[in-house]
Amino acid sequence: MSTRFFALGTFSVAGCPPFAGLVLDERVIAVHALQPLCERLGLPLSADESVLGLLQQWERNEAALQRAVDALAEPAAATATADQSWLPLEAVHVHAPILYPRQIFCAGANYRQHVIELATAQGHGAHDARDEAERRALAERIMDARIANGIPYVFTKIPSAITGPYDPIPLPADSTQPDWELELGVVIGRPARRVKREEALSYVAGYTIVNDLTCRDRVYRPDLEAIGSDWLRSKCPPGFLPTGPFLVPASFVPDPQQLHLTLKLNGQVMQDEGTNDMIFGVARLIEYISHYVQLWPGDLICTGSPRGNGMHYRRFLQPGDVLEGSISGLGTQRNRCIAEEERDS
Repeated sequence: MSTRFFALGTFSVAGCPPFAGLVLDERVIAVHALQPLCERLGLPLSADESVLGLLQQWERNEAALQRAVDALAEPAAATATADQSWLPLEAVHVHAPILYPRQIFCAGANYRQHVIELATAQGHGAHDARDEAERRALAERIMDARIANGIPYVFTKIPSAITGPYDPIPLPADSTQPDWELELGVVIGRPARRVKREEALSYVAGYTIVNDLTCRDRVYRPDLEAIGSDWLRSKCPPGFLPTGPFLVPASFVPDPQQLHLTLKLNGQVMQDEGTNDMIFGVARLIEYISHYVQLWPGDLICTGSPRGNGMHYRRFLQPGDVLEGSISGLGTQRNRCIAEEERDS
């Protein structure tokens, strides 16, 4: 029997509470509606009300879901699953696949050309007097040294920044430089601590799309320049992490370093890059993060963004702008930017 592709997500209908759903052939079914079929197959699901719950015993639940999906290709099993249990995707509201992950980690400065572009545009602090050519040359030297001898740079983002893949993004009224950063999101599938690089991908449950939005004018604190970056103010406003649409199981992504990211702003391509341009790949990031902290199922790792951000173009987000971010095999998210007061009213 061939293995059929499926994805997971979080959905709601007509204001009802969100539920974990399985996506198959442009339709979605509540995961708990598959429980009778899974039981007949001898693989009952556990904690099937949320994607985060499913991830707590991911190896067991993934096997059960894959068996159920494959069985649905057989007429008897398909008939046993009531047609009314399935809904077309356009009939449901699509939330972020995991509404409230315990932890969110972000890899900064993880695409070579992205870092060079930002350093050239921003400089190296508020009082950097170098001209553009000097800033670029310095950034290139730093990147070459980092590739040869460096380690990842990782910070955290708060779960309340997460929003859905089609939800509006409220732009803070007191920021003049809100910017986009399309990224590959990695979701952990089992507890991980001090994981070796060669084993790291076995700890991945699946992959998703994230957009790590950033207020560039809030990154540096003029009153505390020596302290470094202020990620709380610059990256954590509500809605500053559109996530999804789906969680695609890792079994359907043979190599996370061979994916392609594309971001469009109002239909114009701004980012267009492969994940093979990462300085530190997914396995290295998991190795690094798990060396210092405990990773849990459902934790989200944002792996960095390629070149083509608004800082490079000197074009920042405004109310009415539409962001469309795609990653090969993972789908597309589409978010409209709105003024902050539109959400608050």
